[in-house]
Amino acid sequence: MLTHLSLFSGIGGLDLAAEWAGIQTVGQCEWANYPTKVLEKHWPDIPRWRDIRTLTGESFYERTGLHTVDIISGGFPCQPFSVAGKRQGKEDDRYLWPEMLRVIEELRPSWVIGENVAGIIRMALDDVLSDLENQGYATRTFVLPAAGVGAMHRRYRTAIVAHTDCIGVERNGKKQILGESHISVRQISEPFQDAERRYDTYQSRLCRSLYGIPNGVDRVRSLGNAVVPQQFYPIFQAIANIGRY
Repeated sequence: MLTHLSLFSGIGGLDLAAEWAGIQTVGQCEWANYPTKVLEKHWPDIPRWRDIRTLTGESFYERTGLHTVDIISGGFPCQPFSVAGKRQGKEDDRYLWPEMLRVIEELRPSWVIGENVAGIIRMALDDVLSDLENQGYATRTFVLPAAGVGAMHRRYRTAIVAHTDCIGVERNGKKQILGESHISVRQISEPFQDAERRYDTYQSRLCRSLYGIPNGVDRVRSLGNAVVPQQFYPIFQAIANIGRY
């Protein structure tokens, strides 16, 4: 079974997408209190970090017994790029992509899935892709609307998919040749019909209004920041399908 480390987990949208694809989440990292409670409820036995700056290769091994994972995913904070904010980009204190990159460098997963708002395309995408390619990853970017999997809102999200088969990694001071990405638009497209079915099955009845719901503000904020799992399920499923060969 493929293994998955979830960074900036929120309430577990990417984790749920991975689970649907038969991929085991072995670690989570989330600093906010309410989303952490949600993660603790649904994934009680998974090791969890509250601050990504404390997640190192050493601490990961100490808590999981693993030296690496197959997939690292992360919806690194979108506020620096969101049209709902000041769009300060890399100048924003919440710009934590460098920390996610550090974890990728230390654990060297075969796959990386990054998630962010569409605004990252103009403000930082080139830097993110360059950083991954400098680490020996082949990259591909998809822009996925929630409406594409049956939702009644657009909610465009940028998916950054990176892969390495260890070709291109600098070993013993020698730079090797960069490998090709093993994921295609066709492979991502094939699971979309199943993703739409899952949206019909699992969609929340909670609207963005507060009607005396316990922890209502926290719940609505968490949903607003969350990933729609059905948007990213096709990517995890495509990776799982590739992993079977």
